[in-house]
Amino acid sequence: MTYTVNGRQFAEEPDPGQCLRTFLRSLGHFGVKKGCDAGDCGACTVWLDGDPVHSCITPAFRADGREVTTIEGIGSPGNLHPVQRRFRDAPGFQCGFCTAGMIMTSATFTEAQKEDLPRALKGNLCRCTGYRGIEDAVHGTAGVETAAPGRAVGTSVSAPAANDVVTGRAAFTMDTHLDGMLHLKVLHSPHAHARIVSIDKRAALAVPGVHRVYTWEDVPRKRFTTAIHTDHLVDPDDTRVLDDTVRFVGQRVVAVLADTVGAAEEGCRKVVVEYEELPAVFTPDEAMADGAPHLHGSDDPFVRDPAHNILLEIHGHVGDVDAGFAAADVIHEGTYTSPRVQHAHLETHGSIAWMENGRLNVRTSSQSPSIAKGKLAHLFALRPDQLRVFCKRVGGGFGGKQEVISEDLVALATLDTGRPVCFEFTREEEFTTASPRHPMALTVRLGAKADGTLTAFEVRNVSNTGAYGNHGGETLYAGGAAVMIYRCPNKKYDALSVYTNTVPSGALRGYGMTQPAFAVESAMNELALALHLDPLALRRRNLVRPGDPLVALHDGPDDVTFTENGLARCIDLVEGALARTADEPPPGPGWLVGAGVASSLHETAPPTDHLSEAWVTLGDDLIYEVAVGTVEFGEGTSTAHVQIAAQQLGTTPSRIRLVQSDTDRTGFDTGAFASAGLFVSGNAVLRAANAVRDRILEFAAAHTGVHPVMCSMDDEGVVCGDQRLSLAELVALGRARGIRFTAARKAYGSPRSVTFNAHGFRIAVHPVTGEIRILHSVQAADAGAVINPAQVRGQVEGGVAQGIGFALTENYQVDADGVMVNPNLRNYRIPTWADVPRTELLLVDSSDSVGPLRSKGMAECCINPVAPALANALHDATGIRYRTLPLSPERIYSRLDESRPVSTA
Repeated sequence: MTYTVNGRQFAEEPDPGQCLRTFLRSLGHFGVKKGCDAGDCGACTVWLDGDPVHSCITPAFRADGREVTTIEGIGSPGNLHPVQRRFRDAPGFQCGFCTAGMIMTSATFTEAQKEDLPRALKGNLCRCTGYRGIEDAVHGTAGVETAAPGRAVGTSVSAPAANDVVTGRAAFTMDTHLDGMLHLKVLHSPHAHARIVSIDKRAALAVPGVHRVYTWEDVPRKRFTTAIHTDHLVDPDDTRVLDDTVRFVGQRVVAVLADTVGAAEEGCRKVVVEYEELPAVFTPDEAMADGAPHLHGSDDPFVRDPAHNILLEIHGHVGDVDAGFAAADVIHEGTYTSPRVQHAHLETHGSIAWMENGRLNVRTSSQSPSIAKGKLAHLFALRPDQLRVFCKRVGGGFGGKQEVISEDLVALATLDTGRPVCFEFTREEEFTTASPRHPMALTVRLGAKADGTLTAFEVRNVSNTGAYGNHGGETLYAGGAAVMIYRCPNKKYDALSVYTNTVPSGALRGYGMTQPAFAVESAMNELALALHLDPLALRRRNLVRPGDPLVALHDGPDDVTFTENGLARCIDLVEGALARTADEPPPGPGWLVGAGVASSLHETAPPTDHLSEAWVTLGDDLIYEVAVGTVEFGEGTSTAHVQIAAQQLGTTPSRIRLVQSDTDRTGFDTGAFASAGLFVSGNAVLRAANAVRDRILEFAAAHTGVHPVMCSMDDEGVVCGDQRLSLAELVALGRARGIRFTAARKAYGSPRSVTFNAHGFRIAVHPVTGEIRILHSVQAADAGAVINPAQVRGQVEGGVAQGIGFALTENYQVDADGVMVNPNLRNYRIPTWADVPRTELLLVDSSDSVGPLRSKGMAECCINPVAPALANALHDATGIRYRTLPLSPERIYSRLDESRPVSTA
């Protein structure tokens, strides 16, 4: 067989049954990505004789004698294909993992296909962009701008890695191969709750190519938490690398190390495990019942009530809610339930480990290499200098990679064998073993006077943390923000995090606020209906206002302040936008039309400690190097950090070189989550850049004999009065005196600001099928000073798309035995192009942030008001209140059918 790839012939033979994707990657064409290996996502798209195909479901032998073209073959960073240029300039990507497939598909489009993108791109999925940036790229609509020296902030400059992303050269976690690398695969538990009686490795070790079979007896018997926070004590140490008790279907039982993935998988099949099945509980109510099986023993000091499987309880109040309800003219009470939601980032979890000069190196897909390093050092008794953890570009995160769930096994195997080891999740493992959003049931009780003034506000939140408590407590505390948004003298918040025999829940965009926002904002609309008031009038009467304390769990002081009425302005903008589109016709006769609005707030950093350190240095090559530990996975922090540094140093982004997410080359960084990659790490970059600027100006002033206030920086150097020193002269003068122009600064997640959002939908509902069509989508956001307008738009559009999936299409289905029955992208149904409308974004110009240059992060908060706005619009259209997500056609239809009993579902 002969294979021609990008014009070059290869004599290599594929393995029997090998797909074209893995064959091309074995030849070094890493632009061909793995997102599903099922033909669902399109990340692996290549051309076969000029026609786009999904290489993951194309047998490699079919390329024999044919021309294969990958993303690397149609253009290079210095010579872009026209479609690559359009994706760069739109911009048409965020994390960039899907970008190669999007380009390879869309570069073949006819004009007719460009006019029907929902159909033409139905085989390509994106979890980041919301598809609008991709649409702009396909049609050649540019959004990228060029920044003048010292004017980078407020400009839609291109991402630093843009050229590499659109040409497939940007390296993601698995885009490498090391000589002698072994592959690790995992055998997962088929039982929801069982004790392991015995494990027979013999047949597995006899498989050709298998080197090791690790069981619970072969790993450190240390407990830890997989959750990533600076303070690990906020999460329970209830997890082991491998355990002799399994608590959910899919839990790791055995890890097999082999020469190839196939041999490792065969080794897993050959392992014989004897289990003693134990009783299982799948809902919090079952788990908390008297006599329920205990998932975790009483020897874990973190667990609040092991006899009832309660990990943590929160009880907070201000005022007297009983008195508040007694004073109310109207009381509303309802229970609202939200399901599991998977992140579905197209790059699955994965890590590679190897030894180098006696040190363990771990290359991983993580949102926090600094904290991952600390956990690995703890597990394997390593000194910090014995370990390096770093990230290349990460293919989406959304909180799912705020865990250590792949790094520990590769570290174990490499420390044991001395060989490089690779472990990459399959898409099914991503669904069944990675941590989805917490299912929550929230009971909201509101009391109000006849004029709408709230007198009592009570929330009870029961959260299903799954088999382990990673993020179980912190998401409960975060959910308390849902009761901050409205003024009320009497508030009560009770919350419980409950262990069940289901996949452990974790962090997901919105972090503990998305579910309470759905509940509270739905309840406010129901209260308005009971009061015969307009829902927006009810909100306006009760919104928190500048100067109000953000009261949730207590009325003590905190570090969050705001001085501008951003939320009211957001609501005004959304109301006006919906009014402008009120006459938009429905899709056809008989459709029911309605509109709905919801609000949300988000604190601009987590309530727990968040720390970042940045280093800025003027190099001998006259480039400013900015080193910061924050990871880039599509949230845009890399671009923002470059812009902040360029702004303060009076230069352009082209003169900034970014070094990031490497514990050997950057300072400590808690991680990129909760929008802290901008708010905290951005402040660290700002302070370090200012320190270098001040040092340069002081040096230049001393050298020229001019007062520092008479000196200023520009792109070429320093002007002191009527004298100029070029950067080259400054570096040379400094070197001669032993002076380096460098500085390190730290920033912390305190004090904090507040981001406000409001979202509005106008929808049409089909009265027979229950189908929802979104006629208009609009979000207003209090974004502070905008660092990069195009990136803010992209973050909001992507967050809205995820919110639509959460509300309408995504359904994590588990059977009676705790087994997920739809662990693939095709049946889980993240939104496709056809599901996501174009969202109108309206920005409130505010300056009350303590973030870098008065900015506020947008990646986290934009998702929270989406589901309740849809639920409120659905009620407006149908007159029926749906309190359970997702709002699927079958759920809607079952209530619209008048022959069935009407009840709140």
